[in-house]
Amino acid sequence: MFKKFSAILLVVLMLVSLAACGQQPASEEPATAENSEGNWKIGIMTGTVSQNEEEYRAAQNVLEKYGEEHVIVMTYPDKFMDEQETTIANVVSMASDPDVKAIIIVQSVPGTSAAIDKAREIRDDLLFVCGVPGEDPKMIASKADVVFAMDELSMGHTLPEQAKKQGATKFVHYSFPRHMSYALLSARRDLLKEHCEKLGLEFIDATAPDPTGDAGVSGAQQFILEDVPRKVEQYGKDTAFFSTNCSMQVPLIKAVLDAGAIYPQPCCPSPYHGFPSALGIKIPEDKKGDIDFVVDQITEKIAEKGGTGRFSTWPRPCAMMFVEAGAEYAKAYIDGETNGKLDMEKINEKFKEYAGIEVTLTPLEEGGKNYDNYLMVLMDFLNF
Repeated sequence: MFKKFSAILLVVLMLVSLAACGQQPASEEPATAENSEGNWKIGIMTGTVSQNEEEYRAAQNVLEKYGEEHVIVMTYPDKFMDEQETTIANVVSMASDPDVKAIIIVQSVPGTSAAIDKAREIRDDLLFVCGVPGEDPKMIASKADVVFAMDELSMGHTLPEQAKKQGATKFVHYSFPRHMSYALLSARRDLLKEHCEKLGLEFIDATAPDPTGDAGVSGAQQFILEDVPRKVEQYGKDTAFFSTNCSMQVPLIKAVLDAGAIYPQPCCPSPYHGFPSALGIKIPEDKKGDIDFVVDQITEKIAEKGGTGRFSTWPRPCAMMFVEAGAEYAKAYIDGETNGKLDMEKINEKFKEYAGIEVTLTPLEEGGKNYDNYLMVLMDFLNF
């Protein structure tokens, strides 16, 4: 009797096991915000704190919100031009994790397109969101699913107009050959020069050291600290200054304020970009992410040195928006809430939620061709 019972029990267990093998694993159910046990991850790659703290902190905000089980954060090297293999290896490393469903890269430095190609060799299902692209638009648009860029070309008009409103008679443009090899940055420089002439501003094309060169970031920053006073002595205080490089913004803000000149916006317009460090603003833990607090502090510090009305930026951090709103868009994609990989309506929704204001998104048109997934972003100025 016992043997007969054991045999029946064994058959029942085998049938249960076979039935279980035929069931859909729970991990393959769509991951949602409510289903926190879903196996999904978002990979984020940004620059280091020394290259651009905004993007790095934005990635940390996403990590804090969703946790290490859902977010992987990596950085590309400071000397990314010389170490593109590291950039590629980091992206492939994230793509090798089968739970990673989307990868966000801000800034999309040279090497990003090659990294996406390598990643797609092992994963063709990944959503790639790239911000602040440093490669040719045609190339990066053909590799990434969504590309976010500040509307550099429109800045060719808005920057001189803002500088003119602030009392500028001259406009200094700091850059270097590597940046001028970028099609959009070069085209914007030409538009800046053209529009300055229309407005009666003298355009001064100034060459600065490349922070990725032999002198490094510190050498480029020291040049700015020394050159701005020389330029103000030569051209006067009604001179507006602009640089195309992130790591130059802190010394540029400091030097321009000390010299009594004009600063219409950082290269990546945002209250966080350059201003807190240049002005010695300490942000308490309970005020991190409080943009209104930061704006009030910046306004106060600039007023103390007589710079009121001569400094401005965009009201929200664009690069941080690319990371954080980009992550929310990626999450929506993972949850099946988007119409494919490029959903303009959902992107607008996530950007507006982050910025708290309307954000203009315009697909790039270049050489008579439209790039629907290369979105140009523009916001109005915040005056201090």
